[in-house]
Amino acid sequence: MFVKTDQAAAYPLLLVATACLGAGFGLTVPALNTYASVFHPADVDSSVLVLNALLGCGTVLAPVFVAVFLGLGFWWGLPILSAVLLTALLVISLRLPLRAGAPGNATARRPRRRPPARFWWYAAFAVLYGSCETMNGNWSQLEMTKRLGASATQAALALAAFWGMVTLGRVVFALIDRWLPARVIYHVLPFVLVAAFAGVGVLAPREATAGIAVFGLAGLGCSALLPLTISFGEEELTAMSAAIVGGVIAFYQVGYGIAAFGVGPLQKTGLSLSAIFGGTALVAAALATVSFVVAPARPRPPGSGKLPGGSGSS
Repeated sequence: MFVKTDQAAAYPLLLVATACLGAGFGLTVPALNTYASVFHPADVDSSVLVLNALLGCGTVLAPVFVAVFLGLGFWWGLPILSAVLLTALLVISLRLPLRAGAPGNATARRPRRRPPARFWWYAAFAVLYGSCETMNGNWSQLEMTKRLGASATQAALALAAFWGMVTLGRVVFALIDRWLPARVIYHVLPFVLVAAFAGVGVLAPREATAGIAVFGLAGLGCSALLPLTISFGEEELTAMSAAIVGGVIAFYQVGYGIAAFGVGPLQKTGLSLSAIFGGTALVAAALATVSFVVAPARPRPPGSGKLPGGSGSS
């Protein structure tokens, strides 16, 4: 009786916990990216890249901590430890001013209007990018085990290779920003994604080792794209700089949802997962095209994406 009651409550509790996780992500990441750019206005691209690299480190390390606590025999220790660490972080942050704008700025007090036309190119890029990232992050393990004949360990390694290269790429591109301009990186990486998706689509069955390498390549292709989209938007759309991060993240989540929930119905129509991966190369090609609109070879002047009303103020 009690077991059935516990099982009946488990799924709604899981849904609530997942909703809270999503809300925490959606509220925290835009704020962190905004602070990173405000605190380092002279080097926005690198600071946002490094911040997102640290976020990637957390993504890579999370499964490791889960395995450790499961191995020790008390999985519940991980959420307790997370709660304690988050509480400590909140207590420390309460002592910090964390002001993202200059006080008394009259412009900041003006009511916001609809986003400028340029913003929607950033939104389109974020949707396309979210779909590409989620195809790798959510479906790589299934592709590895079902078609490429990978063991559970090899499938986990492919996912770790993807997220590891996402993190490593952000660190490397932040370090070489002085020698390789951010706009060049931004234009090249989508083509790396095209090659990775096409590679997954043409891999022969039982080629698990090659699959790990290709998903690692996909991680490199994804690495700097979202952070650079945010930093470019903050530099160009100064009229809505405080809102650009949240807007980009919101549309990134739309792309996440498309890939997370759209693959199942496509498979029901008879398409194989490998064919869907290969088809996503077209999405990556569209991403490459939009990258030249978002970040043209010659940078647009700050504030060029003005809000309606003529002044460009928000």
